[in-house]
Amino acid sequence: MKILYSICFTLISFLSISQTDSTEVLEDYSNYGEPEGVKRYTTQKVLNQTPQKIISVGYEYNGEFHMPGIRIAESFSILEDKHVSQVNVFKAQVNVPVVATNKIIWQLGANYWGSKFAVENPGSNAFAKQLNQTSLISAGLNTTIFKPLNETNFMIFQASADVNGLFNENAKVTSNALTISATAIYGWKKSEKNMIGTGIARSYRAGRLMYFPVLFWNKTFNDKWGMELLLPAKGFIRYNINTSNMIQAGFELEGNQFSMPIPSTQRDLFYIQRGELKPRIMWDKKITGFLWFSAQVGLRYNYRFDVMNKYDGKEDNDSYFSSKLGNPLYFNISLNLVSP
Repeated sequence: MKILYSICFTLISFLSISQTDSTEVLEDYSNYGEPEGVKRYTTQKVLNQTPQKIISVGYEYNGEFHMPGIRIAESFSILEDKHVSQVNVFKAQVNVPVVATNKIIWQLGANYWGSKFAVENPGSNAFAKQLNQTSLISAGLNTTIFKPLNETNFMIFQASADVNGLFNENAKVTSNALTISATAIYGWKKSEKNMIGTGIARSYRAGRLMYFPVLFWNKTFNDKWGMELLLPAKGFIRYNINTSNMIQAGFELEGNQFSMPIPSTQRDLFYIQRGELKPRIMWDKKITGFLWFSAQVGLRYNYRFDVMNKYDGKEDNDSYFSSKLGNPLYFNISLNLVSP
């Protein structure tokens, strides 16, 4: 429970940050022109873009699904099928601006993702019993830098370090639970409605360490329609009912590698490589000031659920077992404090 207490303390500390919703109309100084020689820089948003979440706390429910091909024990290659009645998920994140000028925007953040699997009749299956008794937890820190170069070009750097695993009195947080991800993007802002970029990412979103090219593209087509893409990780089409009410449809790939001790085995740790593809519909609505409500419904499609014998295992002989999990419907609700 120590890691949960630590994360809760961190979140409570960040929640002490407050904002004031100001409606004061400032004078438009653009009428006076600009001094010669002043360099201008592009901004990080397009018109009508979804508001950035500073603090977010949410709950997610996954419906029942089948979990076939679970290995009984290390000394037996026999597999058996289990059934999961539900998965209860708690998510929280904080993103705090450290530096925010026209020349650079730097943010620091923290995140928590806890999943509690309710496995029916785990019996003597060591893996199923461990998964049923303790939550799979991912918690970490991240940083994002948006660096405009001029009126058109920009760069984005993002990095995160997470500890992921099943933690109890017999499973402590060690370096074996650590994963590091990063993304670098170079882009062009064509107009206030269109910005595009490309780069490379190191990520565990698919449950396994992968390097791949990324496409970043935020575009507003008109007052109602737009899109926000960071492919292949996620992509959404946006419909703005108004500036305080919007609907999105798209997908996101979520996942990581989780360390897990299994009793009655000779190895210290096994590693769950968990990746989930989530096609979904989202609704974001302003409640008051900077406080927004978000709801989403979709499908939790199993991209990967492999249990490996070694950290970053990829070969067939590294596999303890693999399971083709069923694909349940899910819903998610959250409260979000957003940036102006």
